Amino acid sequence: MSRVYNFSAGPAVLPEEVLREAADEMMDYKGSGMSVMEMSHRSKTYDGIIKEAESDLRDLMGIPDNYKVLFLQGGASQQFAMIPMNLMKNKKAAYIVTGQWAKKAWKEAQIYGEAVAVASSEDKTFSYIPDCSDLDIPEDADYVYICENNTIYGTKFWELPDTKGHTLVADVSSCFLSEPVDVTKYGVIYGGVQKNIGPAGVVIVIIREDLITEDTLPGTPTMLKYKTHADADSLYNTPPAYGIYVCGKVFKWLKKQGGLSAMKAHNEEKAKILYDFLDESKLFKGTVVKEDRSLMNVPFVTGDSELDAKFVAEAKAAGLENLKGHRSVGGMRASIYNAMPKEGVEKLVAFMREFEARNA
Repeated sequence: MSRVYNFSAGPAVLPEEVLREAADEMMDYKGSGMSVMEMSHRSKTYDGIIKEAESDLRDLMGIPDNYKVLFLQGGASQQFAMIPMNLMKNKKAAYIVTGQWAKKAWKEAQIYGEAVAVASSEDKTFSYIPDCSDLDIPEDADYVYICENNTIYGTKFWELPDTKGHTLVADVSSCFLSEPVDVTKYGVIYGGVQKNIGPAGVVIVIIREDLITEDTLPGTPTMLKYKTHADADSLYNTPPAYGIYVCGKVFKWLKKQGGLSAMKAHNEEKAKILYDFLDESKLFKGTVVKEDRSLMNVPFVTGDSELDAKFVAEAKAAGLENLKGHRSVGGMRASIYNAMPKEGVEKLVAFMREFEARNA
């Protein structure tokens, strides 16, 4: 069977080259006589794998030496608790609520202290990014939190908020490694890898060293302290070893593509094909204001739920998979991460054009 074009929001499409390499090494990794899946995380071979993955990620993102890279488990959702447990020294933080995941993080933080929503776009179903140039941030807030790219709603912060000197914490799960990034603007950048980087089960946390302390909230479990993992180079317990190995292969693939500037150009080109069609279509409409559109997640609707369902079913039959929108918003969504080839987006648009002609 031939491979489909997979527009899933996550777990999502991975580079075919990476999948082939992993398949070739499945039974025997570089003459070790075993799979990485079976290998001790304390072995010299695995130590090489995780160190090389970190080194390549540092190269790709230009991560300064005073930031730690942690490969953790529990997904992005576990970070909703870990962040306040580790950073809420004054028991106060500011949250910018631009979608379901930011809202979940904000609600979770309320368990640990005062989490203040300083801006929100919920009034218009999260279809835009609020103006964050002059927010009313409490003086004693420990950090300002954003979800930088909103997977469900298809919005993106193209300009970071003015945090007025407070530490910026960002969930970048769905835009991770899709464009160059200035790591020094953040205290913490983190993301689940299952959208743009690797298989589900790994979350990468990039955290400035001065934020890693023993001084966590009372009752913080050992496993939920950043210091525990930073001191042990992500090997305090058995890490998601195979997932990290695949991430490492994706980092190499990204370097081969020309790095993050090349990826951004590639992603802009793909997104333009789809957005240009949506802007001229009589049947399909994008749901996000133009200036806040994501390059990674593109939600769209026909305005008729039966027609939406028909489109999703017929697209699937045509080899265009996982185009159904998130259950909370309906419609359709095309996630076009790094590994989605340009021809996948061209095939989608050709199919949309043809569907419109038949159903207009």
